[in-house]
Amino acid sequence: MALSFALFSSILAPETHSLTLRPQALPPPSRLRMLRAVTSATVSQSEPSAGKVRGIMKPHKVSPEMEALVGVPEISRTQALKQIWAYIKGNNLQDPENKRVINCDEKLKKVFAGREQVGMLEITGLITPHFLK
Repeated sequence: MALSFALFSSILAPETHSLTLRPQALPPPSRLRMLRAVTSATVSQSEPSAGKVRGIMKPHKVSPEMEALVGVPEISRTQALKQIWAYIKGNNLQDPENKRVINCDEKLKKVFAGREQVGMLEITGLITPHFLK
C-alpha cells in the first residue's frame, strides 16, 4: 500500500509543481484591461411606452355576476382577484380544515359556474369568462 501511494505521489509531484505561477508569467499591469460588471445601477431602464397599461393590469368590462361580486363594472384581472380574495376572507369562506379550498356562497357560485367548492388555484381560470372583450 505504501508503495502504491509513493508511486502515486511521485507521479503527481511534478504535475503540481508545474502549476505554480511564477511572477514572470503574469502580464505587466499596463496590459491589463479593467472590465466593468453590469449591475442594476449601470443598466439603463427603458422608458415607459406613453403609460399604456397592458395584459392583466389592463381594466376590462366584467359580467353582471362579477360586477355584483367586485362592485365595479370595469376592473383589471389583478384587482379583481384581490377583491375576490378580500370577499372570501371577509366572509370566512375558506375551508377550516384545508385553507386551499373555498366553500362558495351564492355570489361566488354565480361567478364560479355553480360549484360548491373551488381550489384556490382554480380561481384565475374560473374568472376568465367574466372578463368581456
